[in-house]
Amino acid sequence: MQMLSGLGKARYVPLLILFTLAIMQSCRKNPKEMTNAELAEAIGSKDTYQELLTAAAKAGVDTRKFEAGSGTAPVFALLEEVAFGHKPTIRFTQKKVKADTLLIRNAAEDLVKGQSVEKVLEKLEPVFPVYNNLKIHYDRLLKAQKKDSAAYVAQTLNAYRWIHRQIQGSPRFVLVNIRGAYLTAMDSAGQNVLTMRTVVGKRDTPTPTIDTYATSIVTHPYWNVPKSIAIKEIFPKAAADPEYLSRNRIQVIGKDGQAIDPQELDWGDLTAEKFPYRFRQETGEDNSLGLLKVEIKNPLAIYLHDTNARYLFKSGQRWRSHGCVRVQYPTDLANYMAGSKLLDSDFMTEPDSVSHPPKWHKLQVRIPVFLLYLPADCNPKGDLMYFPDVYKRETPNA
Repeated sequence: MQMLSGLGKARYVPLLILFTLAIMQSCRKNPKEMTNAELAEAIGSKDTYQELLTAAAKAGVDTRKFEAGSGTAPVFALLEEVAFGHKPTIRFTQKKVKADTLLIRNAAEDLVKGQSVEKVLEKLEPVFPVYNNLKIHYDRLLKAQKKDSAAYVAQTLNAYRWIHRQIQGSPRFVLVNIRGAYLTAMDSAGQNVLTMRTVVGKRDTPTPTIDTYATSIVTHPYWNVPKSIAIKEIFPKAAADPEYLSRNRIQVIGKDGQAIDPQELDWGDLTAEKFPYRFRQETGEDNSLGLLKVEIKNPLAIYLHDTNARYLFKSGQRWRSHGCVRVQYPTDLANYMAGSKLLDSDFMTEPDSVSHPPKWHKLQVRIPVFLLYLPADCNPKGDLMYFPDVYKRETPNA
């Protein structure tokens, strides 16, 4: 009888276990009701965080500063790094955009719910095809023990994560890789829409790295000669040759904005350093800016523009400018930035024997523009490309 009694009690053990688990489950807090600190503690106390670190490392993130110490693991900082990266070396940034905290919060909640790290990162990282291709190459290089090459790819992966941060809410964006002398225009999902060659700054007049946005398209722009070029190049030629300015259709502009007859100036009494005027080249095909300019917000007098030396795009050595970016297909770029057909395809081939007044076409939407110095990238086919350090920034004395 005692044996039967013991068997009867044993029948209830599974039910007791299920009841206990049900109680434990009901007591577990809903992730949506948890604070960020509670979410971080829940993720950091499980093997999930180590999986997260491993996955982040495979995407080129330096996870050493995110290692869990004696306190709560820096879960949210790591999730932000995976999604939006950190600021690359950029000389001028118009504005650092705040990270999408809702996206990061949702990722943390999904991890607490038990969703796999792989699935969570799919929703967190950039969806750009180029980013995914770079991750594949990064993994391949690590497995092949090519750490230096992998480090180049990691830099570019971070740059695309930074772009992911900065373009939030934008329908499209433009990236110029100074180191590769090319431009790509992408939609918000990183789909490549336009690719073209560029001519960028020489080593002694480098194109600065910039994170900003385009403001307007200018057709038939004047070229307001930068002071550095005026001092070093234009003034000495104008002072030595009375016909130089008229031959190159360059005006002398006074402080009131009006043109001054250069024949009335006593060039012998003037110096380049104390020249009280500025130079402006008339509009037209022979203008140094060509027929079109894309104005971008920055204090460095840098913009994207057409050129009167279009033959340079055929060259493999396209580090030839004073710092601005000359683009191979300016009409296509202008129309893409505007989001509509702003200019006809034959705009660049129209005869331009007379000077037309400049015309400003203000962009209705801010289009992010990035001028970056990327050591590696992928072409539209997914092939990995490396680029020379044209400005010698990787050497100690650069």
